[in-house]
Amino acid sequence: MKVLIVGGGGREHAIAWKVAHSPRVEKLYCAPGNAGIAEYAECVNIGVMEFDKLAEFAKENQVDLVVVGPDDPLAAGAVDALEAAGLRVFGPRKNAAILEASKAFSKELMKKYNIPTAAYETFEDPESALAYLETAKMPIVLKADGLALGKGVLICKDLEEAKAGVKTIMLDKQFGSAGNRLVAEEFMTGREVSVLSFVDGNTIRIMTSAQDHKRAKDGDQGLNTGGMGTFSPSPFYTDEVDAFCREHIYQATVDAMKSEGRTFQGIIFFGLMLTEEGPKVLEYNARFGDPETQVVLPRMKNDIVEVFEACVDGTLDQIDLQFEDNAAVCVVLASDGYPESYEKGYKITGFDMFKDKDGYYVFHAGTKFDEDGNIVTNGGRVLGVTAKGNDLKEARANAYKATEWIEFENKYMRHDIGKAIDEA
Repeated sequence: MKVLIVGGGGREHAIAWKVAHSPRVEKLYCAPGNAGIAEYAECVNIGVMEFDKLAEFAKENQVDLVVVGPDDPLAAGAVDALEAAGLRVFGPRKNAAILEASKAFSKELMKKYNIPTAAYETFEDPESALAYLETAKMPIVLKADGLALGKGVLICKDLEEAKAGVKTIMLDKQFGSAGNRLVAEEFMTGREVSVLSFVDGNTIRIMTSAQDHKRAKDGDQGLNTGGMGTFSPSPFYTDEVDAFCREHIYQATVDAMKSEGRTFQGIIFFGLMLTEEGPKVLEYNARFGDPETQVVLPRMKNDIVEVFEACVDGTLDQIDLQFEDNAAVCVVLASDGYPESYEKGYKITGFDMFKDKDGYYVFHAGTKFDEDGNIVTNGGRVLGVTAKGNDLKEARANAYKATEWIEFENKYMRHDIGKAIDEA
């Protein structure tokens, strides 16, 4: 088979690595890819939103399967455009990707189908949002309705902060058009857990659990980022939690989307909060999480291409999804100053240390080749260093050991990824 992966981040590198291990794949392309993905795939200089060019390339090169990685092209209808060109595509169509693309849509869906989530209100204009806040219970969570690179969520501890939040999202448009609508949500407390799943429109197959660290600095301080590290499995995702979610959340979501005429095929990422009243949905994503993918896929036993095809063909009920009985931890190496301002173009060394070491991986998120063929930094999140271990503590120790192998000038990371492991 020939496979084309659309995207160029750490998530796509992990997918490319996993796809490259499939005996069914003879040729792998990635658009636009990055310096790490180039090890497994031929990188093609086409942007993720250039649907016509992607379709043209895939047809010219007789690509058998296209895998769309990021949220923006999915929300904009990449799958629809590629399917219209006669291609086989893994990922949700535009009318299903709305599950992530609109917070208001997903909240209304959960309310309609009794899927447990936080109480909320939706606002189209700042005046009504501000009026609502006068009597709302604090703290409160404010969310930009649309896609905001994982950053459009503000937790406001009091009325003053909440009013400033409305200004940030709806008036200053800090998250662009994502802030045209605002969702105000009750603040939930508890452990956060991420659960990824494969969906073929009817059947859902649950992957192993993970937990992400969103804040930039140690101790969950600093600004929200796309994710500074993650671990899998979550020790808080117990058999009881799993049973509850399977009954009330997972299949219910798939069935709800089908009932709405929005059959979902692809990945549903469930962001869960384990509250005192039981698990509730914080958010949905319509694609693999980043950096969750970097700890989940190394633990997956199946040939991922077979699973992708089963989702496209509606035969996922025939797949027995299996994961290793171990653990993985990913620590993101970022550019100092991320997520605000940072320098790019620093040479990165140490990749050779990962060669021939079983259970150690370095996934490229923001890298490129310079004119001399060196790999240099090209983003805020530069690399995801992942390691496996027999348990979470061993995996964490291995991951932090491996972060020392990589050097670049403004290298920055959190030193407490997986701190919850000690609290379990």
